[in-house]
Formats: sequence, structure tokens, C-alpha cells
Amino acid sequence: MLSIGKLGQAAGVKVPTIRYYEEIGLLPVPERSRGNQRLYPKAALARLSFIRHARELGFPLGAIRDLISLATHPDLPCAGADSIAREQLAAVRARIARLTALEGELERMVATGAHGTVGECRVIEVLGNHALCAHDHDPADGTGTSPAFA
Repeated sequence: MLSIGKLGQAAGVKVPTIRYYEEIGLLPVPERSRGNQRLYPKAALARLSFIRHARELGFPLGAIRDLISLATHPDLPCAGADSIAREQLAAVRARIARLTALEGELERMVATGAHGTVGECRVIEVLGNHALCAHDHDPADGTGTSPAFA
């Protein structure tokens, strides 16, 4: 049996995170010692490591909950887990596309804004008026006026 501190250390997860995962049901509520200390079985370490790895891959908590549920039924087809992983892959690819567009926009801003005064600064101008951006990376309206603080 592991204390919460030893469990966290073994899995590379902070104690408040373990408590949160218990609170939302990703980790089962552990047994308690006579001194009311949480005591975790080795299976909790495997579950917590699974959760941590899934979080590192960007899976949202709801998807992790679904994956844990699937993992407790080893005779089920793998299609459910594959579907969850495909959704995460699509989300990662969409995020990469947005970041690539943002990278290009920042490169453009920096390349055209490295001279003159702040009043003539392209970086300030573009940040103050989203319509000057080459890509739509703002889910909001995107309209603005220049200068930014006028």
C-alpha cells in the first residue's frame, strides 16, 4: 500500500492532482489507515500512470474516463478506444494548423515591425486591428481599430 505522497512521487503527479482525480471519479476512493491517511494499492499507481500519460498526449478528462471504462472490459472490441484516439489525433492536427498559422502571422509582424517608433510599429498596429492579420485565428469577430488603445 502506498501513501498519497509516495503514489504521487512514483507516478510523477502532485498530491492535489491525485485528490482531484479522486474527486471527479478517475481514481477510486482509497482505503484509509487508522490515522485517516489514504492508502493506495499498486493498481492505483497503474491507473494514475495511465491517466498521466493520457494527459501528456492531450486527451481531455472525459475521454480518459471513457478509456478507463473501456480498459475495465478487456473483452470488448478495440473500436471504442480507436475512435477516441482518432478524435484526439484530429484535435491535435487542428491545433497544429492553428499554431502554424499563428507562427506565420507572428513572423510577418516581426519582419515588418522592426523599425521606426512605437507610433509606427507594425506589431502594435496589427494587434490593435485584427483585420490586418493574414489569417483568421480569432474565434471572435476580428474587427478592431488602430491604434490599439485609442
